[in-house]
Amino acid sequence: MTAPIPRDIPDLPALPGMPALLPSPVPARAVVAPVRRPLAAVFRLLTALAALTGVAVHLVLGSPLRVLGYFTVQSSILLALIMLLSARRAWTARHPLRSALTGAVLLYAVISGLVYHLLLADAATPFTMIDTAAATPTAWHTVAHHLLHTAVPAAVVADWLFLTAPGQLHLRQAPGWLLYPLIYLLVSFARGELLLPGTPGRYLYPFLDVEAHGYKGVLGNALLLGLSFYALAVLLVALDHARPNPVRHRSKTGFRLQPPVG
Repeated sequence: MTAPIPRDIPDLPALPGMPALLPSPVPARAVVAPVRRPLAAVFRLLTALAALTGVAVHLVLGSPLRVLGYFTVQSSILLALIMLLSARRAWTARHPLRSALTGAVLLYAVISGLVYHLLLADAATPFTMIDTAAATPTAWHTVAHHLLHTAVPAAVVADWLFLTAPGQLHLRQAPGWLLYPLIYLLVSFARGELLLPGTPGRYLYPFLDVEAHGYKGVLGNALLLGLSFYALAVLLVALDHARPNPVRHRSKTGFRLQPPVG
């Protein structure tokens, strides 16, 4: 005889399913440790020294207050500080600086080089500064100009292309990079209002000269330059994501690891 089957069979608990894998909150830099990169450290140290040398020569040859008012000089000082920090991190195998900082100095260095060679150093442009420079520029003037407007920007671009991993720059960072040029424009207007009309160096750049072009003309120039700077920032971000990785490290297992580079 068999036992009677009960009428009310209790519900069996549902079998637990496989839990979904959640994205790991641990960043890649915590998994793959960075390595010492003495070549990058030395190159960045030399770049910082070149920028500081150009600034020092300009300070010796000209009025310090006026020299420190130039966009190129200010951005070169910032660039030298960032390069020194990056060199230290690369030498001591520490994590790299944030791309918001390195991308900003890259953009400012490229802006300084392009504006100088395309607008200020070309006698054919209406904003040339050739006739407003020193009457008899010395060899030191030429060295300082080429250091800050040619050698240093080229070195920063080379460091970005050949000594850093790609994909670090982001489009959301571009508006923040333009805050400094905007602040520089406002300070230039304030400086021009504080100085008396006709004062030499009242406006340091011809395209920002309110006496010559008026506020309407200067604001138009600033708008065109601002749009050009933003387009340049977008181009740098796009190239950063499209370029190949110049720095790769192979582990003992044969897998290619890409640690953060600094």
